[in-house]
Amino acid sequence: MIWKTLQPKCSHLLIQGILLALLFLSGLLFHPLPSYGESAPTGERLFTYYCAGCHAGGGNIVRRGKTLKLRALERNQVDTLEAIAELVTKGKANMSAFGDRLTPEQIQTVSRYVLEQAQNNWS
Repeated sequence: MIWKTLQPKCSHLLIQGILLALLFLSGLLFHPLPSYGESAPTGERLFTYYCAGCHAGGGNIVRRGKTLKLRALERNQVDTLEAIAELVTKGKANMSAFGDRLTPEQIQTVSRYVLEQAQNNWS
């Protein structure tokens, strides 16, 4: 009886989760980082390509409380360049690891961009 009541809600959440995962994977796994010629990609370009799908404007479409706003970064103890770079590299919970897709220099670049944007309230 309870399962029949919960089944439509569970199905909806499952379908939503699958669609989100497919969107995420199609953007990250099947498309290499675009070439920017001889120059290294900027933090903004890296963020737009790898992060904005979930974190547009410093938000978070997966978990509301895990935004990239300075207050949330401080609350979650990810408010330093080193902490952000480690999270980008290793991932955590729903956050994918990017250590196998980005070079250490790119991780530093995008981490610096995230911290600077957070300090400027993503404006």
